[in-house]
Amino acid sequence: MRQSIILRISLTLVILLLALAYLLPSIPAVQESPLGKTLPEAKINLGLDLMGGIYLALDVDVDKAIENSLSQMGQDIRQTAREDGLHTTRPGSDKDRLVFSLPDGSKREAFEKLLAEKFPELGYDAVAQPDGGIRYSARFKDEAKLRRENMALDMALKTIRNRIDQFGVAEPDIRKQEAQRRIIIQLPGLKDTERAIRVIGQTAHLEFHIQRNLSSMEAERASRGLLPVGTIKLPLIGRGSGLEDGSIVVERDAVLTGEYIEDAYQNFDQHNRPCVVIKFTRRGAAMFERITGENVNRNLAIVLDGRVYSAPNISEKISQGSANITGSFSIEEANDLALVLRAGSLPAPVTIGEERTVGPSLGQDSINRGINAALIGLCAVVLFIIVYYSFSGVIAATMLLFDIILLLAGMAAFGATLTLPGIAGIVLTIGMAVDANVLIFERIREELRIGSTPEAAVKLGFSRATLTIMDSNLTTIIAAVILYQFGTGPVRGFAVTLTLGIIASMFTAIFVSRAIFDLWIKPQSRKISI
Repeated sequence: MRQSIILRISLTLVILLLALAYLLPSIPAVQESPLGKTLPEAKINLGLDLMGGIYLALDVDVDKAIENSLSQMGQDIRQTAREDGLHTTRPGSDKDRLVFSLPDGSKREAFEKLLAEKFPELGYDAVAQPDGGIRYSARFKDEAKLRRENMALDMALKTIRNRIDQFGVAEPDIRKQEAQRRIIIQLPGLKDTERAIRVIGQTAHLEFHIQRNLSSMEAERASRGLLPVGTIKLPLIGRGSGLEDGSIVVERDAVLTGEYIEDAYQNFDQHNRPCVVIKFTRRGAAMFERITGENVNRNLAIVLDGRVYSAPNISEKISQGSANITGSFSIEEANDLALVLRAGSLPAPVTIGEERTVGPSLGQDSINRGINAALIGLCAVVLFIIVYYSFSGVIAATMLLFDIILLLAGMAAFGATLTLPGIAGIVLTIGMAVDANVLIFERIREELRIGSTPEAAVKLGFSRATLTIMDSNLTTIIAAVILYQFGTGPVRGFAVTLTLGIIASMFTAIFVSRAIFDLWIKPQSRKISI
């Protein structure tokens, strides 16, 4: 029996040492000392409400993503049909519809077979024309549209996460809200908030449009807002030939989008001005080669977030699979643009629906208030149990301190983020840990009242209270798991601290305190002060 007690005490000491090894690196003074270099690197991270930082809610325009996908599919239909000896007019998109014609109506059956086999996501209406051609109006089927909407949201989430990872923000909290088509971002400890918002919130929605060659009459009408059918007017901020008002008229439908970018980096153009070099994927390079080959002597507008950065003339087919974005960039702006393009062009425009900045001073005030609340609660509980349970209360108070050490060490080991609700979870854990001791102590008191020996009272008290403690704590853990699964950042922080605290309190109340009671009673069957 004594060997069993020694084994439990030894295990408790080993766990305590491990807990201290993981907890100490979270103390700034230890981090900077020689001891900090020998301890694990994991530490407790502070959340947005404690460290300060920014909160962003980004609205994703998935309808624009559907329109872009539809426009790109129109280009694919035309190219695929041409390879099969079928010729169509240039497809034009009208919001959620794709409109084009098959001039030779005798090839209708072959063309519709091609649509069914290679573009099954599209549903379409076909109307015969007086000239013998067939006019098609196509759109995504409901299931395909829903799948692409979800895909656009997922791609936006992944792209923003990649940008933040490259930006170097520690412990970001990024999640999507499908119902609102939103992405929620929390960036604790961020100091350069303006640059972060610029990098994260920048759509970096890259498109390539063919510039429309306007006659002098069309240019005059375009300057008054009367545009030719199938065109749009965009502001020109870089080099290219535009209208007098500094804008440029391009074909409405993009011939290529940023989803085919493989790499992007900052460089300098022939005039030694900062620029961004983009390299396409294999498919993107093939598409770029085809587009430039079909549009020799026309201008290709490079459009980023609805603005034309440059519109160079296509002098010949380009087969290198790369292009330059030039403009009035500083080196830092070119680097940031390359960063967001390299991390991925967003599949749809995003707008900042909500922005909050939490200052470090406010976060420090929250820390101070949370620590004060925890200390006041701890002192009140310790005072009560010592007064009410005498020496047994001292054991319970010691176990309470052990609980807090284990809880904080567990958070450090898992790299958890401590938030203000997390501190509330710690305070709640203090009360719940004492609750387990109260159940055990009251059972021991009952056994002593009916005349049991101290050894028998401790044995029966622990065995009869253990099941009740485990049942009550298990239900709380289940609730905490649900909170973690479906809650947002602060709620998840509360769930983490609550779960770790409950597990720690069960270990100390049932295992460690039992070993201490046995160690106290066994040698001379001492009485219990309870």
